[in-house]
Amino acid sequence: MTVLDAGALEECVFLLDVDNTLLDNDRLIAELMEQLALRFGAAGRERYKSILEQLRAELGYVDYLGAMQRYRMDDTEDTGDPRLPPLSSFLLDYPFADLVYPGALAALAHLRQWGPTVILSDGDIVFQPHKIQRSGLWQAVEGRVLIYVHKEEMLDAVLARYPARRYVMVDDKLRILAAMKSAWGERLRTVFPRQGHYALDAATLAAYPPADLAIGRIGDLIRHDFSAPPNGAPRRTP
Repeated sequence: MTVLDAGALEECVFLLDVDNTLLDNDRLIAELMEQLALRFGAAGRERYKSILEQLRAELGYVDYLGAMQRYRMDDTEDTGDPRLPPLSSFLLDYPFADLVYPGALAALAHLRQWGPTVILSDGDIVFQPHKIQRSGLWQAVEGRVLIYVHKEEMLDAVLARYPARRYVMVDDKLRILAAMKSAWGERLRTVFPRQGHYALDAATLAAYPPADLAIGRIGDLIRHDFSAPPNGAPRRTP
């Protein structure tokens, strides 16, 4: 992980989520569910999904590999089921670069002209960094990667590691954007890419205030200027 010089105060730091913001995580889940159904049938797939949700409630993040381990240990009849190791390989060997949204890398390069880009993600400490590295996103942000259990509760740590006068947060979850806006106020510009199931859920959209800027997809960021005009809102470029 790359950290800015402690004595440096950037004008702007861009914070970006990963799942369904830079990378199509819904596609990964759909393909994993297909693999589960293929090997274990619909009942096995639903059992895995149930375990996944149980772990999410316990840990605060989605733990795909942990759910697979619990799936194995809960199988009192055959904990050595030979159908399970290929699923682990499916996750670990997946071509994650194929999941990076079109225009995501160009958007990161576009933002870099105003300040450093930093990945700020929730997740476990094994699979999430593996996914970010294998996708090429780790390299795209030059190693500036932060992974927490609940990132909206770690804002003081973000401020300490990447000090700046202002921030821009790009995330597909309005809940996260609203929490960060409440904490940082006008120091933060929030950007909401309408990608993934969270961003398209009507109940979620109604439950939280709108972001400062909503875009159709991550690649649309290249049409916006974040050089901080007097009103503090990003300008749209021609």
